[in-house]
Amino acid sequence: MNIEPEIRTAAGVVRGRWENTLAVFRGIPYAEPPVGSRRFGAPVAVQRWDGIRDALEFGPPVPQVAHTGSVMSSLSGSVDDGSAECLSLNVWSPDLGAAGLPVMVWIQGGAFLENNSANPHCDGATLARSGVVLVSMNYRVGADGFAHIAEAPDNRGILDQIAALRWVQANIAAFGGDPDNVTVFGQSAGAACIAALLVMPMAAGLFRRAISQSMPGTYFSGRLAAAISTTIAAQLGVRATVGELARITPRALTDATEVVIQKMPEFVESWGPMALTPTPFSPVVDGTLLPDAPWRALARGAAHDIDLLIGHTRDEYRLYTSRPGGEPTDAQMTAAFDHLAPATDTDRIYRTAYPDATPEQRYELLNTDWLFRMPSLHLADAAHTGGGRVRLYELCWSFNREQGAAHCLDFLLIFGTLGSEEVRAHRSAHPNAANEITHVSHRMRTDWVTFATTGEPAWAPYDPHTRTTRVYNAEATTRPYPEEPSRRIWSTHQFDTLDLLHTD
Repeated sequence: MNIEPEIRTAAGVVRGRWENTLAVFRGIPYAEPPVGSRRFGAPVAVQRWDGIRDALEFGPPVPQVAHTGSVMSSLSGSVDDGSAECLSLNVWSPDLGAAGLPVMVWIQGGAFLENNSANPHCDGATLARSGVVLVSMNYRVGADGFAHIAEAPDNRGILDQIAALRWVQANIAAFGGDPDNVTVFGQSAGAACIAALLVMPMAAGLFRRAISQSMPGTYFSGRLAAAISTTIAAQLGVRATVGELARITPRALTDATEVVIQKMPEFVESWGPMALTPTPFSPVVDGTLLPDAPWRALARGAAHDIDLLIGHTRDEYRLYTSRPGGEPTDAQMTAAFDHLAPATDTDRIYRTAYPDATPEQRYELLNTDWLFRMPSLHLADAAHTGGGRVRLYELCWSFNREQGAAHCLDFLLIFGTLGSEEVRAHRSAHPNAANEITHVSHRMRTDWVTFATTGEPAWAPYDPHTRTTRVYNAEATTRPYPEEPSRRIWSTHQFDTLDLLHTD
C-alpha cells in the first residue's frame, strides 16, 4: 500500500492516500464554484480536468461565519487562494474496486448557518472501518444556500446535496461502493434536509435508505421565507433579488444575517414561532422543488419504498440552555409558552404533565418537544401512515450532568469521535461514563451500519400502536416510546409548513 490510490471519476482522475488500511479522498469537487454568476443558482456540474488531481486535503468551507477565505470579500469569485472551490466531497473506503459495499452519505447539520466537512467530529474513518464507504460533503448554507431570493431557486443548499448524490451514483462503484445501496444520514439541519429529500421529485432514485437524527420541525412557506430575506437584505439597503444581492459580498450578507438573528424574537408576532429558534433559515416549501411539508407528503405515500430510521436525543434543547448565558429569562419563558403552544394554557399542561419540573426545565422541555422530539415522532407516524417501513430510536445515555443527552451527542457517538479521555475530563462527568462510552458508541454505530446494509436493524418496525423504540442507555433496550407525557400533549398537533402570520 505504498502506492497512493488513484480513481478515475467521470470528471477526471483523483489521487487520495492510504490511512491505516483506508483509502481516503478529500476535497473532490462535485460542482463548479458557486460564485459570480453561479452564486445564487442551482449547482453546475464540475468541468472535466486533465491529468491527476490530488484529493489530499478537505475543500474550503462554504461562505459562513468564521470563514476567512478571500471569496468571502469577493463579488466576482475570482480569488487566488482557492476558497471559491467549496462544493466538494470526501470519501473513506475500506475496499476499492468492485467490493459493492453499502454507502453512507453524511449530511451535516449546523442550523442552516454552518457546514464544514473538515470538522474532526465528522471524520469518517471509524464508520468506514465498520464496512461501509462513507461520503461527506460541503453544501451552501446561510443566505447563499437557503434564503428566498427573487429570480433564484429556493433550497440551493439542498440542490447541492442532490448534486453530490448524483456524483455518488455516477462514481461510487469505483471507490468500492454499491450505488444501489445508498443511505443518507444527517442530524439537525441535515436531518431536515433529508426529510425534504424524501419528498423532492429531483431526489427520487438517488438513495435507498435514510436516517433522520433530531430533525427540526421548521419548513417555511414562500411568504415567510421572503419576509425574512427581505429583512436581511434591508440591513444592507438592498432588496432580496439576485441582481441586488449579487452586489453584496458573502461576508457582508453573513454579517447582516447575524444582526437579524439577534433581533428575531422581535418578529414573533409576524414570523411566528420560528422567530424563537436559533436560525432564520429552513427548507422552503415552494410547491415545485419541495412540493409539500414532509409530514403531509409521507402520510400520502411519498418515499414509501425508502427504509427510514428516525429518532432524537432525550434532552435536545439542553445544548442551548446549558451554554454560558443560556438560562432563559422570564420574558423568554413567557414568549415560548405563548408561541410554541400545541394548545391554549400550555404552561399549565406542562406543569400537570411534569409536576416536578422547574419553570426553566419546562421551558427546556417545551423547546425540546416543539423543535426536535415531536417533529421526529410525528414524521415516523406519517411514514407509517403512508405505508413506509420505519424504525424509531431515542438516545438517553449521557456522559455529564450539565448537558444530559443533548442535541448533537448522537452523531458524536455514531462517528466515534468523542473519546473516553475527553469524557473523563469533563467537570461533571458521570462516574462510569468514560467506560460506558465505548460500548454505547459501538452499539449505535453497529445499528446504523446494519440498517444501511440490510434495512433490518435489531428491533421491530415502528407503528403508532406499539410505538416500538430502540432506547440507548448504558445498554440498548427496546421498549414503547419513552416520552409518553410529551407525546400525549402533542398528539393532536399537526406539524406543517410555517407561514407568515401577518404583514407589518
